[in-house]
Amino acid sequence: MMDKRLVALASFGSLALLLGAFGFEYIGGLAPCPMCLWQRWPHAAAFILGVLIFAGGPRILAALGAIAAFITSGIGLFHTGVERGWWEGPTTCTSGPIGDLTPDELMAQIMEAPLVRCDEVAWEMLGLSMASWNALFSFALALIWIAAWRSRA
Repeated sequence: MMDKRLVALASFGSLALLLGAFGFEYIGGLAPCPMCLWQRWPHAAAFILGVLIFAGGPRILAALGAIAAFITSGIGLFHTGVERGWWEGPTTCTSGPIGDLTPDELMAQIMEAPLVRCDEVAWEMLGLSMASWNALFSFALALIWIAAWRSRA
């Protein structure tokens, strides 16, 4: 039998991060970029997996919870690199080099660009962006999921 306290900690940790993201969006007025939205889906999946475990689901769901947490942590790490200029992000949400674009092509690129760019830090605390904090907390949640999966409480 799995340690349900660890499952609760991990799944409600993902729910807390997800609610925090919604709070920044709807209360704080910080619209998410596309990569921010990508980071939310694995948290929702991890929470649902926790609910399924409490409903009697098999132990393997905890391993899937760890995978979900590692995925959102990885996306957060990638997003952090995009924000810091360590590497380029998806062209759908970052500014890129103009290159040899014609004026018409440049105008089309500007008009198709999203309002919120992935390569700009919208909020930070202690020098870390929301993407960075998500990467760190999600990695910790993944370790908790693994502990739950391995537990025999």
